[in-house]
Amino acid sequence: MARKDLLKSVMGDASQAKPGAERSSYAMRGASKSMKVSIDSMAENSKRLLEGETIVEIDTNLIDASFVNDRLSGDDEAFEALKRSISASGQDTPVLLRPHPEIAGRYMVVFGHHRVRAASALGRSVRAVVKEMDDVAHVLAQGQENTARADLSFIEKALFAKNLRDLGQEKDVIQQALTIDGTLLSRMLSVASTVPTHIVEAIGPAKQIGRDRWEDFKKLMAEETNHKFADRILGTEGFDQLDSDTKFEILHSKVAEAGRAPKRRSSKTASAKRTWTAGEGRIKGVIGRTGRAYNISLTSKDSAAFGEFLSENLNELYAEFLRKTEETSTS
Repeated sequence: MARKDLLKSVMGDASQAKPGAERSSYAMRGASKSMKVSIDSMAENSKRLLEGETIVEIDTNLIDASFVNDRLSGDDEAFEALKRSISASGQDTPVLLRPHPEIAGRYMVVFGHHRVRAASALGRSVRAVVKEMDDVAHVLAQGQENTARADLSFIEKALFAKNLRDLGQEKDVIQQALTIDGTLLSRMLSVASTVPTHIVEAIGPAKQIGRDRWEDFKKLMAEETNHKFADRILGTEGFDQLDSDTKFEILHSKVAEAGRAPKRRSSKTASAKRTWTAGEGRIKGVIGRTGRAYNISLTSKDSAAFGEFLSENLNELYAEFLRKTEETSTS
């Protein structure tokens, strides 16, 4: 890559459980802590629910969503990919339904909401297994299947836990549904109960944002004075068009900045941040000035590799900057 193109290319245009265990353990890496679960065991549980059962075709107009929500909006790209796959190759895996507990002749989704939605959008019936089950069996199957598929973000799991608690489910049922221990459940409930629901829904699933970042944000939201400030950011023109991870980054950054800043700030010290996305979403960033500092925060799939590339080329980038500055001053 030519040196003159480097700066342009940077900124662009715009506990592992033993098999069969029901609890997980923590892995701690510095400030990062991640929940590990027995994926194979849970996937086997979901598979067992479907194996040997009769698969039937059900009209999606007769199907209602689960009585407990476990999803946030903001996954349109993944949904469109699923819809294209089903359209081209059909529905490989059946969904699990139960007869509706209150309405005769209708069904309720236990797991497979996206497949039901895709089938509906395509105007076709959905392939399903229908099993009688009570609410506890329902939430256990729903929670464990989603965890086994690893497609729920931290905040979606936290909201799922809160919804189950609010519906009167016992803590041990919630822990089994999500395959977590009591400590993590308490942390999840704390986040979901402290951050206002409308703010969480406005942010969306934030797939790349883990527990630690949400706990930081929870501390900010524990101050009620920050709620109105966050609402003003949510109402900013164009904010709702950003991807979910970027929404979180901007909201967290600006609310944190407002909490640190003195009440009176001159316009010279006010921050000006913008978002940057490249590679069809493989790399995303929040870029801008805070006082005298200039920050670049990278997220998404290529963040680590691209960050390493930047750090290895800083000297060359700075030399290019000086050369262009000198050319400008002498022209």
